[in-house]
Amino acid sequence: MVSYLKKIIFLFVLFLSLQTTKAQLGFSHEIGAFVGAVAFQSDFGVRSDFETNAGNTGVALGIVHYINFAYRADCNCYSTNTYFNDHFKLRSEISWNKTTLNHFGKWVDDALTSENADRLRRHSGEAENFDIGMQLEYFPRSVRAFSAGVYSFAPFIAAGVHFVSFNPSVTTSYGDNSILNNDNFYSYWDDVSGGDPFISAESGSTWSVVTSVGTRYKLSILSDLFVELRWQYYFDDFVDGLNHKLDSNKANDWNLWLNFGYIYYLD
Repeated sequence: MVSYLKKIIFLFVLFLSLQTTKAQLGFSHEIGAFVGAVAFQSDFGVRSDFETNAGNTGVALGIVHYINFAYRADCNCYSTNTYFNDHFKLRSEISWNKTTLNHFGKWVDDALTSENADRLRRHSGEAENFDIGMQLEYFPRSVRAFSAGVYSFAPFIAAGVHFVSFNPSVTTSYGDNSILNNDNFYSYWDDVSGGDPFISAESGSTWSVVTSVGTRYKLSILSDLFVELRWQYYFDDFVDGLNHKLDSNKANDWNLWLNFGYIYYLD
């Protein structure tokens, strides 16, 4: 736990350092926060199954910082009127999400009475992730016009990269309750494992790519509300604590975020 807290502190200090550097560039700045829901798509349950998607959902929190290229804070004036300055913002973020994971779908149907069905029912996990990263947001409408209140909505699309510190947990109430005993888990995972571990409660880190679509709503000249739908793909398949080799495991872990936030203009 101490090692994990050190990682979090390091990420936070790094984030603050990035903001200090940006503050020297002269562009205007925005800060904000968001809360949201996360639908975690993992090796738990059945992919593309409504019950799985609805059941394996969690919560998300985050703080954000934006560089607004359309306005310069050092002179209280508009920057050079280029297409990039008037249609793009750079977003930095620190966020946290946590999802309790269980098996849903046909393999744990109440009608099934096999030991494997019971093993799945008694197996649960938790995905907890801290992110730090950046994304570039594109606004089809003019950033200057929206900031001045010419229109109320500013839709955007975005893409970026996040560094992720993950801390999964794994539990089972089957057999002797030990996560080190493969006999307590779905037997087919062990059959195709080739001796490799398929259960892990070890903390780790990885990179991820994110892309999102959303809109801002002008609340006042100095504040906005925003909503976004984000897709995030991890370059590791142990983010959820489970990585089996069955054919159904066709991709690494990924998730969908639905975030609601508030933005305040500093300059």
